[in-house]
Amino acid sequence: MIRLTWVQPEDLVGHELRQAAEDGRGALPEVTAVAARWRAAGGHDAPPRAGASPGPAPEELRTLAGELLDALAAIPSPLPEPSELEEIVASSPDWPASRPQIRPEPGRVRGAWWGRAAGCLLGKPVEKIPREGIRAIAEATGNWPIRGWFTAKGLPPEIAERWPWNRRSAATSLAENIDGVPEDDDLNYALLALTVLERHGPDFTTEDVAQTWLDALPAGRVFTAERAAYRNLLTGLEPPATAVHRNPFREWIGALIRADVYGWANPGDPATAASWAWRDARLSHTANGIHGAMFAAAMCAQALVAGSVGEVIEAGLSVVPPGSRLAEAVRQAVADAAAEPDFERVADRLYARHGHLHWVHTVNNAALLAAALVHGAGDFAATVGAAVAGGWDTDSAAATAGSIAGALAGGVPERWTTRDRVASSLPGFDGVSIESLAARTLALIEGGRR
Repeated sequence: MIRLTWVQPEDLVGHELRQAAEDGRGALPEVTAVAARWRAAGGHDAPPRAGASPGPAPEELRTLAGELLDALAAIPSPLPEPSELEEIVASSPDWPASRPQIRPEPGRVRGAWWGRAAGCLLGKPVEKIPREGIRAIAEATGNWPIRGWFTAKGLPPEIAERWPWNRRSAATSLAENIDGVPEDDDLNYALLALTVLERHGPDFTTEDVAQTWLDALPAGRVFTAERAAYRNLLTGLEPPATAVHRNPFREWIGALIRADVYGWANPGDPATAASWAWRDARLSHTANGIHGAMFAAAMCAQALVAGSVGEVIEAGLSVVPPGSRLAEAVRQAVADAAAEPDFERVADRLYARHGHLHWVHTVNNAALLAAALVHGAGDFAATVGAAVAGGWDTDSAAATAGSIAGALAGGVPERWTTRDRVASSLPGFDGVSIESLAARTLALIEGGRR
């Protein structure tokens, strides 16, 4: 029997109970009653990393799982973390005014694309390896602090055995085998956002994003919240119901990794960038999942015209409700990184606060992203290296960090570039060049200047 990850009802209840504990619902009597009923029936907790349990559940347990998921979804969170754009704006006192676009230097747009590709590629082979293992690999190969691609050359067998590479990525993302930019969801979503804007322009809707997914995105290339939303679309649900129906991953990092292009298309205008990211994110996410996308888009918009990391992070925080968990986590991370030059100590503090979260949750990864940007202070290698050394969603955090660092610097060092070819399963994109993607992004900016 096929065990499909991220969608089997019996595998979702534990994740939904975990989500309830994080969003303020965990102690509510109706939630504790659901938890007790689930465990009494033999249901399991959320696995720390896997997307599916080893074998199928009895039919009666699967039926109960669906019933409990629907009951939990009907219980609202009491936290001040809105999902509707009007409420997000109203709760954000520093929300910026929409500004006329500034035409960025073309090199900054190229730097953003190359930075995203390089950061993603750096993090791919160590995705799912914890901090301890990443450091052990890097130290054993003379790459600590991380300043270049990972390599298997010279890696002692005992370390390779204890900390095996990500099996899907190692064949295309180690120094000795890199030949262009390999396929990754962190890049596919940037290509999809570019497609949405080229097809529909600045007035695109969430429904346009959904249709683009169905037209171009293979179902096997979506994970966690995106897989749940994709399934919901195929059953006839429409946004924003697609984000909440049996989707306990709605505050994970998926929407954040889809946001960069909405920022790049709005240089110097973080408010518009954030509102575009909101339209995309609400297809699959709520609350901090949406806030993370808006945070990233606003930073990417500002990074094309800003002179410092501080300006970029300030723009990102301006579009996030200040009472949200994400805003608090970012503020603390920025303070830590500004005060402590040893990034390992910064990461220790991040783990002390957020180590209970799933490794692809938005809040911990947004905090890591902000800390890496402050620590790197514009140095590309230091920025993406810190994002990967943090050990959560290594390729995603480093992709966004690289995007911002590359834009700020107006390019990335030559040693962080590859053969100019991006692999993708999206129609019309396999083999596309970074240079052409940058040119198409600049065309969007020119076409949409206000």
